[in-house]
Amino acid sequence: MYLILIFLPLISSITVGMFGRYLGIKGSSLISIFCLFFTCIFSFFCFYEVGLSNSVVYIKLTKWIDSELLNVDWGFLFDSLTVVMCCVVTFISFLVHLYSTEYMSYDPHLPRFMSYLSLFTFFMLILVTADNYIQMFVGWEGVGLCSYLLINFWFTRIQANKAAIKAMIVNRIGDFGLILAILLTFTYFKAVDYATIFSITPFFIDETLNLFYIEFNILSLISFFLLIGAIGKSAQIGLHTWLPDAMEGPTPVSALIHAATMVTAGIFLIVRSSFIFEYSSNISQIVTILGACTAFFAASTGLVQNDLKKVIAYSTCSQLGYMMFACGLSNYSVGIFHLVNHAFFKALLFLGAGSIIHAVIDEQDMRKMGGLKNKIPFTYSIMIVGSLALMGFPFLTGFYSKDIILETAFGKFCNSGFFSYILGIIGAFFTSFYSIRLLYITFLFKPNAYKSVIFLVKESKEYQINLVLFLLVLPSIFAGFYFKDLFIGLGSDFWGNSIYILPENMNRIDAEFIDQFIKLLPLFFSCLGFIFAFILYSFFNFFLFKIKISNLGKKTYNFLNKKWFFDKIYNEYLVQSILNISYRVSYKIIDRGIIEVFGPLGLTVIISKKANNLYKLQSGLLYHYTLIILISITFILIFRIISLNYFFFLDFRICLLFILFIFYFLSQKK
Repeated sequence: MYLILIFLPLISSITVGMFGRYLGIKGSSLISIFCLFFTCIFSFFCFYEVGLSNSVVYIKLTKWIDSELLNVDWGFLFDSLTVVMCCVVTFISFLVHLYSTEYMSYDPHLPRFMSYLSLFTFFMLILVTADNYIQMFVGWEGVGLCSYLLINFWFTRIQANKAAIKAMIVNRIGDFGLILAILLTFTYFKAVDYATIFSITPFFIDETLNLFYIEFNILSLISFFLLIGAIGKSAQIGLHTWLPDAMEGPTPVSALIHAATMVTAGIFLIVRSSFIFEYSSNISQIVTILGACTAFFAASTGLVQNDLKKVIAYSTCSQLGYMMFACGLSNYSVGIFHLVNHAFFKALLFLGAGSIIHAVIDEQDMRKMGGLKNKIPFTYSIMIVGSLALMGFPFLTGFYSKDIILETAFGKFCNSGFFSYILGIIGAFFTSFYSIRLLYITFLFKPNAYKSVIFLVKESKEYQINLVLFLLVLPSIFAGFYFKDLFIGLGSDFWGNSIYILPENMNRIDAEFIDQFIKLLPLFFSCLGFIFAFILYSFFNFFLFKIKISNLGKKTYNFLNKKWFFDKIYNEYLVQSILNISYRVSYKIIDRGIIEVFGPLGLTVIISKKANNLYKLQSGLLYHYTLIILISITFILIFRIISLNYFFFLDFRICLLFILFIFYFLSQKK
């Protein structure tokens, strides 16, 4: 069952990809949905056997790398963390496959699209089920490859090309960090499997590495490089620029890759490596600060975005920041709990946005919508549920995880915890504001679209789309309540040995005794953002416009709309500098200079010309050759005698070369 769970998506991908033209659109869709449905069912069974029954499963499939120093098996580990991720990945993937059969039905390349989706699911399952870092890296790179293929699915669009290449390049930075972490791990631990590494980690607390006469703690160094990998994949501030641009792909891609699975791989990496991060307190503080800054930055940028999908994309980036600083504060279970909750309501928001875009004939600019409340009431309802869950509205899924993250942040009673708490509640205010802004501009404002578009807007009647949205609404409302005690309840032993926390880093009980005002402050800020956006867009729209066109408003709006100028800084100062260096040094000096001098236009030409002159000495007359030999022997003997008597330091072979050059230049004069 466990192996079937992993390999069914691969079978689906190969079958649909290779025989899609014979199966047709319907046949390809049926095979993909069938395989993913059973994958999802098997993952639920695994959750019951492993998670609820507390029975960890190890599977050694076959030998992979077998050398004297490095031995790696194709092995699979199913513990509580793995089965939770499997359930999330397969459930969201199945719904996205089902949604895509109707959403992409007009596209003649649907079989290829379904093949890419299934292949992505397979690599994601390889990533979360691996029992060693090298096998996990295979899934890690496979996910990156599939994201490139899916973002660039409409490859005739230039923006899709740019977005796919950008995602690939930015993720390579994170991948490089992960490679260094794996190399350091193998160098010091002499192993790459989780069980061995985690069992001997405490013995390397004081181990150091001397690099450029600077002592580095080896566990901190490994944690730092693991963090670099997580930053790239989970789109944290600095390496976040690829995530909003990736919205150029089809909407189901956004829901699958950039809401529920791929972007959470970095969070999974940190949680899986909790045994290492726990002994690196300085790196954990960096994780906390980085996550808090990401949550604040992305939420502030989402305030002024006009593209429907980009608003949701920045909300994804912001929520990943919450998960990140929860992990930095050693609350790994809370971070995973928010990851699970976020997957449901964020997939709901993306697929709901896809339904809106489908209804308004592929328009994504919110300013060209408006007045859709009565046209598509079902989509309006599910977008309200998704937005309220995102805001952390009481008793919806997002409330339970976001609230406990901020509580535990303050309950840590440290500078980094207090810093993340402050930025977290400000991010909650911004999240509520742009969520209400999205609903208002899209559904409640007067229609701003063309009449021809407004008259054609109608609710989708395809059962696949409506069924998927309904199935996502249920966990977006109830999942947080039902899984709260199991995942993060005090005394719950659900996670077992899959997550390790040092006793001195446990602060869940401390968080229970903080002041009631502190507990309610995040909810207050969320409600304040809700009320502020509601009043502002309902009654003071002209006032908002006046603020926007003021001098300070223009600068602030431009700063936020330009995404804090990250792209501008990267393009003008980093990328352009590298391109200039590449042109002036690599191309002009090396390629067109040194290589040409010693290459085809330089040394080669000279040798060719001199060889043409030298062959003229080959006259074919015997007395010429005899004369040259006699003269050469005479000169050699003379120089030999002179060198022995007067120039004993001179080698006679140099004299021979001198004679040959004389004859060479004599031939050239002829």
